[in-house]
Amino acid sequence: MNIHTKEDSDQTQRLINDFCVQERLPDSYKVIADKYFLPLTYEILALVKSQPSGKPFMIGINGSQGSGKSTLALLLSTILTEHYHKSVANLSIDDFYQTKSERQQMAAKIHPLLQTRGVPGTHDIALLNTTLSDLSGNKGPAVIPRFDKSIDDRHPRNEWDSIQAPVDIIILEGWCVGARPQTEQQLSKPINTLEQQEDEQGTWRNYINQLIIKDYLPLFKQLDTLIMLRAPSFDCVYQWRQKQENKLREKIQETKGTSSNDQSGIMTQEQLQRFIQHYERLTIDMINTLPNHADIVFNLGTDHTITSRR
Repeated sequence: MNIHTKEDSDQTQRLINDFCVQERLPDSYKVIADKYFLPLTYEILALVKSQPSGKPFMIGINGSQGSGKSTLALLLSTILTEHYHKSVANLSIDDFYQTKSERQQMAAKIHPLLQTRGVPGTHDIALLNTTLSDLSGNKGPAVIPRFDKSIDDRHPRNEWDSIQAPVDIIILEGWCVGARPQTEQQLSKPINTLEQQEDEQGTWRNYINQLIIKDYLPLFKQLDTLIMLRAPSFDCVYQWRQKQENKLREKIQETKGTSSNDQSGIMTQEQLQRFIQHYERLTIDMINTLPNHADIVFNLGTDHTITSRR
């Protein structure tokens, strides 16, 4: 198929319009998608075509909380699946968090801060590697775990998604996808109140660093291309994360009724400020260093618009 025909362009535009309506995205997103993400789709298709036969093309998408990485992953998956008829497994590293009980055990044995999901070390990397293997090699249904952030725990296995394997493309998105270890000198100094008061000896952050070296780097080496949505600074990440929390609140109200007062799983402003500090060290490090390792970097403005591409 010639992906540059007017008919093809019209079809993808309709798909993007429908996507924006479904995801409640502003009209400005359509402009961004047309200018940046459609050309990205064409590049991916060309790379997939050159991929060795039988091996899924694996895309990593990195971005801080609220940067739009999940939306980009879903958009790419939608276009590649519905328009170009590719089999796409859309994975979020968030769906591979260890269960609440497993994190509670780590908190008791290693460090209390490991009870909070998010940082490297709180994911089930063995399960993720098994899932990637199933998507790549097996012929038949492959299951994809799903995590419910509103209850801070994994969905039961009978509620996991399923996709026919092997697939053409695997998308793995997550805030720490592509993260690299830090030096001893960097780890020696706490960077916020959380580290200063609750990780005075550096046990938590050093454990995270060792897990990046041991488990996460080998995982990220499997990526065929790494895309980064680069936040302008850590200062805007809290506001972006607050918007995510508001969307989660709306979703719960829609599911349980607009009159529902159930706010379980929704963080207060104070809770969110503490929660975001768990991510601060690696987020700042990736903003500064990951562009040197990513294949494609979209630099973002504070309003989520893309200011440039590298």
